[in-house]
Amino acid sequence: MNTFDDSAALLIVDAQYGFMPGGGLPVADGDAIVPVINRIAPLFANVVLTQDWHPVDHISFAANHPGRAPFETIALPYGEQVLWPTHCVQGTRDAALHDDLRVPQAQLIIRKGFHRDVDSYSAFMEADRRTSTGLAAYLKARGIVRLYLCGLATDYCVAWSALDARAAGFDATVIEDACRAIDLNGSLARAWADMAAAGVGRIGSAALLNT
Repeated sequence: MNTFDDSAALLIVDAQYGFMPGGGLPVADGDAIVPVINRIAPLFANVVLTQDWHPVDHISFAANHPGRAPFETIALPYGEQVLWPTHCVQGTRDAALHDDLRVPQAQLIIRKGFHRDVDSYSAFMEADRRTSTGLAAYLKARGIVRLYLCGLATDYCVAWSALDARAAGFDATVIEDACRAIDLNGSLARAWADMAAAGVGRIGSAALLNT
C-alpha cells in the first residue's frame, strides 16, 4: 500500500551493474542498496529510474584519452571533467539495471550520458548545464512536487540530481542508506555540505518506513 500520495515520487539513480561490485566503475558495497530500495519502493505510487547509457567512445572515459588514467581530470569546454573507467556502455550487461530490483510500478526510465561529448551525472541536466533530460517538465506535468532520491553514487549522480531537483523547485530528500558513495578526494563530505546548503533533506529508510 502506498504511503505517499501522487505529489511524491521515488527517484532511483543508476542502480546498474556498472556501479556495483564487479562493474566497470564499482562503488563499494553498491549492491547493498537493492534490498533497501525494494523495501521502500512500495511506499510510492510514482517511481522514476535513471540509467547511465554511454557510447563506447564517450569523452569521459580515460581509455579514450591516450596517456591518461582513470580519476585524472581534464578541461573540457563545459569545465573540469573527471576521467572514469569505461562503464555502462550502451546495450551491455554493465549498463543493465540490477535484476533484483523490484519496482514494477516504475513509469519512466531516463537515460543519460548518451551524448558522446558531454558527461551527465544529474537526472535533470547534463554536465554542460544547458542540456535538459526533460525530467523536470515530466514531473511538473504529473503534479509531482516532492522527490525522494536513492541510488549510486551519493556524491555524484545522486547529489547532482538532488541539487538540480531543488534548483527546479522540487522538495528533495536523499534516503541515505539506500545510497553508496565513491568518495573521491573528499567528494562525499562536499556533496552532503552542498546538498544541506541547498535545502536537500536527509533521511534513513527506517524512518521513511515508519512515516
